This record gives sequence, structure tokens and C-alpha cells, in this order.
Amino acid sequence: MTETPAPATTPSAYSGPDRVLSGVQPSGALHLGNYLGALTKFVRLQDEVECFFCVVDLHAITVWQDPALLTAQTREIAAAYLAAGVDPKKAAIFPQSAVRAHAELAWIFNCVARLGWLDRMTQFKEKSGKNKERSSVGLYTYPVLQAADILVYKATRVPVGEDQKQHLELTRDIAAKFNNDFAAPGFFPLTEPLIDGPGARVMSLRDGAAKMSKSDPSDNSRINLMDDADTIAQKIRKARTDPEPLPEDLETLKGRAEADNLVGIYAALAGITKAEVLAQYGGQGFGSFKPALADLAVAVMGPIGERMRRLMGDPAEIDRILADGAERARIVADPVVEETKRLVGFWPGR
Repeated sequence: MTETPAPATTPSAYSGPDRVLSGVQPSGALHLGNYLGALTKFVRLQDEVECFFCVVDLHAITVWQDPALLTAQTREIAAAYLAAGVDPKKAAIFPQSAVRAHAELAWIFNCVARLGWLDRMTQFKEKSGKNKERSSVGLYTYPVLQAADILVYKATRVPVGEDQKQHLELTRDIAAKFNNDFAAPGFFPLTEPLIDGPGARVMSLRDGAAKMSKSDPSDNSRINLMDDADTIAQKIRKARTDPEPLPEDLETLKGRAEADNLVGIYAALAGITKAEVLAQYGGQGFGSFKPALADLAVAVMGPIGERMRRLMGDPAEIDRILADGAERARIVADPVVEETKRLVGFWPGR
């Protein structure tokens, strides 16, 4: 019989500041789905609340990474944050591994979380497939480290996709059990997910039933942030569709995955609703709609790619921003870990 989570402390018991934590793995080129589902939220949130945006390199090594490539991709993710509009003066941008408190809190949480909880994590089953016995222990305990990433800053909100919602529920269970086990009500907040907003789930350009992914072997399945204008337009033109014209209502659109995806991308890029897109293009064929979508995607994404390429040409400046962000993150994270250790009963000497 697996142990059930401890009774949750009420969210009102936590009285600390409102904070947001999120991060992206440096394990491949970022794409349109990352921009619409995450980066646009980062830019909006930095003006509303204290934000910490990390490059989650500790998570990346749950599967083998080429060391030199990992370093380069860490800078590339940081460049993507900056190019999308994240201001390092407003939000801390840093590599996860540069703040030791993440790993230290993760070990304590490994001793709080229960095996039964991790056994229910569907992402491990999906990622390990038939090779479960050959997967790293890190891949199995990934959600516990994710909980530490969030709670080491006592983040109250986390922008996540639907595929990460289960991990955030585990974070809440760990926080509740720690607060209960160590008689510290309200010490860790019960973090809330931020899943709302347009573009939260962008699908592949080659398969409307599959999420747009940087691990997809087909580069035509996604629009990368570093794609130039010609490449973006070409990928939109080649995007999979069906022979019917665009419908004029949302109900009919639901049954057409590829059409729904392209309409959703247009709506997210234009900052309008799908209904408004259909009001303009409903009844027209993709021969008319795709060029309009291509023009819009080039107008929005082209400048981001240009800024990324310019930033990547100055790695020293990216490293300076990452170092500054790491120092700001440590100022918040280190005291949380020290107080956690005190609550656990670790020796207080130095």
C-alpha cells in the first residue's frame, strides 16, 4: 500500500511574497511552441511579480548530453529569453546548476516524497518506454528536483504546460508533507499552476495530434526561434492540412486537428481569438490562409531570431547576465535551504 500525501496546509497559511519560477531545458533549439507557451508568459509576468527564470541544465543531464553542446545550449536558451523580451533587470536569468540550493533541497525532498507518488508520474513512463531498467535514476526523480526548483524560491505560481501539471501536483504534495512532518505550517506554499492563455499547446506542423517538439526528427514539424524569414514561410507553406476550406465556426474546427492548430497559431501570434480568425478567413481555402499566416509568423518571429543571433555573437555578455542572475537567485534560495535544514534538525555548525 502506498502512502498517501499528508493533509494539505491551506494556501492562506503561507504569507510570503508572490513569486514565479520557471525554466527551459538546454537540450535542443527552442521553437514557436516554447515562445507562445512559455516565453510570452515570462515577458508578461516580469512586470507583475518577482520572477526567476532558469535554464534547467540539471534536468537536461537526466539523459546524456555532450558537455560542450550543453554549455552552448545554455547560452542559447538565455539568449532566447532575452530576445523574447525578458529583461534581466526585472527577472533573474540563471543556470540551475549555478545555484547549489536546488540540488541540496532536492535531496531533502527525495526523503520526503514517497515511491508510490513517483510511480504514478506518467512522464517517466513515456520517456523511459521499454527501457525503464536502463533509464537514469535522475530521470525517475526528475519531478522531485522540479519541486525543489520551485520551492527553493517559495514560488507561489508556475507557468506550466498540461504535460507538467502532474509534476506540480507532486510539488504541492511534497510541500504539504514537509510542512506537516516538521510542524511548520505555511513554511512552503502550495504552488498554483498558470496554464491559461493562448498558445499554451502548439502542435506539430506535420501532425496535428502531436505536440510541437524540439526532439521531433523532422525539422519541418516546428518553427525554430532561430529560423530566418524564408525558412519560416516555407515551413508554413508545407504545413499539413486537409482539402476542405476553413470552417466558419469553432465547433466544426474542433474535429480538424491541423486546421485547428494553424488557426490557433495565427490567433496567438495576432493576439486575437480563434473565433476572430475564423470570422476573417472562414470559408477560404488554405491557399489564402497560409500566406497570411506565413507573413504574420515572419513579422513576429523574424525579429526574435535576429536578436538571438546578435546575442549569441557576444557570449561574454550572456555569461555576465547569467552570473548576475545566479547571484540574485542565491540571495533568495540559500536562506530557504538553511531554514529547511534547521527544521529537519541538521547540525547547525559550520
